[in-house]
Amino acid sequence: MIEAKGLTKVYGGKAAVGGVSFTVQAGQVTGFLGPNGAGKSTTMRMVMGLDRPTSGTVTVNGLPYAEHKAPLHEVGALLDAKAVHTSRSAYNHLLAMAATHGIPKSRVNEVIEMTGLEAVAKKKAGGFSLGMGQRLGIAAALLGDPQTLILDEPVNGLDPEGVLWVRNLVRYLANQGKTVFLSSHLMSEMAQTADHLIVIGRGRIIADAPVQQIIAGTRQARTLVRTSSASQLAALLAGDGVKVDQSETETLEVTGMDSRQIAQVALENRVLVYELTPQHSSLEDAYFDLTKDEVEYHSHLADGPAGEYASATAGK
Repeated sequence: MIEAKGLTKVYGGKAAVGGVSFTVQAGQVTGFLGPNGAGKSTTMRMVMGLDRPTSGTVTVNGLPYAEHKAPLHEVGALLDAKAVHTSRSAYNHLLAMAATHGIPKSRVNEVIEMTGLEAVAKKKAGGFSLGMGQRLGIAAALLGDPQTLILDEPVNGLDPEGVLWVRNLVRYLANQGKTVFLSSHLMSEMAQTADHLIVIGRGRIIADAPVQQIIAGTRQARTLVRTSSASQLAALLAGDGVKVDQSETETLEVTGMDSRQIAQVALENRVLVYELTPQHSSLEDAYFDLTKDEVEYHSHLADGPAGEYASATAGK
């Protein structure tokens, strides 16, 4: 278990992390989400004892990381896949780690096999692709068979097979009663992998709840409606607590009224509706709703992808 209480980190008068408190429970996968600059990496570094908190405390399995006598057996972490001796082979990199922590050589072979590195184990890590570097970083995190696993963007650079492998791995570890704490920018992957989410924005916790609760609680139910009388139906539906957006000539998106109620209004007013589809919110929807006021750098979009490109390239 990871437990943070009033955890704060200030750099040059600016709080990168501002008094956050949370608990990462064993036996489940906890996702850690937030915009760039929100404080995710700083928080993970403080958990691992790599940054000293300005104030507050954070413990792993009841103790600060630095106080564990056999830290690799308690916590395995992937914070920077490039943190390897580039002239060493993957095997020798893991062997050196094992030797300094009293881990048997047989465990090195086990994690190489677990992470699919057999074919490149004797090659220098400096020549690895991003995906292979990630696998080596995960192998190092698993080396001590730790009770707690902390992974920062573990699927970065992995192909679809590798992404699925990481998903299955962390689910397996959580089912074994281990604590799994991971960050990712891939919302679809986090939705399939995590049981619980902690969302951070501008250094403060803005959500801490099970995945489905976060998805259900951040956006009202929406319904896609297609009708040749869109303007007429929009006027009929509009009212207190109901929002109607017209995205195309014959397409409405209705928030605050369910499909049965919409159908009843259309029937009573003899408006022909040829599509009525409830829209289920995704984790991505929920995430953007939660963090819309927490993003440090905003893009100004104009009419979709073309406008996005135009805004991004303006003045270049």
